Amino acid sequence: MSFQPNEQLTAQHSESVDPPGAAAGLDLHTAALLRSLGTRLRQMRKSQGLSRRSLSERSGVSSRYLAKVEAGDGNISIGLLIKLAAALEQSVEHFLMADALFHSDLPHVSQLYARADAAMRARVLQVLDPERMGRQKAQRLCLVGLRGAGKSTLGARISDAFGAPFIELNREIEKNAGMALGEIIALYGQEGYRQLEADTLTAIIDGHSRAVVAVAGGIVSEEGSFYHVLSRFHTVWLKASASEHMERVRAQGDVRPMQDNPQAMIQLRQILRSREAFYTQSDHVLDTSGKSVEQSQSELCQLIESCQILNARAV
Repeated sequence: MSFQPNEQLTAQHSESVDPPGAAAGLDLHTAALLRSLGTRLRQMRKSQGLSRRSLSERSGVSSRYLAKVEAGDGNISIGLLIKLAAALEQSVEHFLMADALFHSDLPHVSQLYARADAAMRARVLQVLDPERMGRQKAQRLCLVGLRGAGKSTLGARISDAFGAPFIELNREIEKNAGMALGEIIALYGQEGYRQLEADTLTAIIDGHSRAVVAVAGGIVSEEGSFYHVLSRFHTVWLKASASEHMERVRAQGDVRPMQDNPQAMIQLRQILRSREAFYTQSDHVLDTSGKSVEQSQSELCQLIESCQILNARAV
């Protein structure tokens, strides 16, 4: 952050109005807050390897005044505090929170969390607050994976077995939009489809505390929607080899993946490889390779019961 010369002179002039030992004349609570704020400012500055001079140049606050603030002897204004927080890429709240809640690593952890992808943020919350995450996920199960993994087939069977509604996200998008998926993309483009996907997913979360949902394989490419999947559903990656994905799609009567495209299998392997890192962020993995539908269904039912994802099976 930089200032024009007249702005910096104004900022530094405003800093000089505090008489020496200004904090000493304040009430005990305010004086303690200023000392705590000064300590945190110094810790944040040092954690980023900044000298007072460097922070002064970034913020437009003089080195002399920074020394006073860090010593707890500067009755800093909100305006100057905002400038320092911005220069350190921190929120003002980090300087003002209660001592019991503050940890010197907190600003750094906060930065890492903000920069992390959706999967990592969901994993962090799962580790730090599993009870809250469990409440958020309720009894919602989401099946993820590439086309041909068995999401629709197993989803419908699990729905019947546990008496929970089964929702295919893309079919729900079509129903809400009143047109087929191809028309949606042709009319609104990929960006419009992703927005409809996010809105429909939010509506499912708001409207169902118990459901089995199957999502498109490409949902991992939209960070916001994938974060909602990971944080608001118990997720199972239905895993299979590239060749089995292809054979299952063809067995459903769709020959388009192979038609006039000799590179189809290579492309499919590349897609699977690029998405595996995202799919592995799921809570559970069920490998359906070389297994019948009945065997995969039995294993998925056992997983659901052992992890108490859905309550008792339907009778």
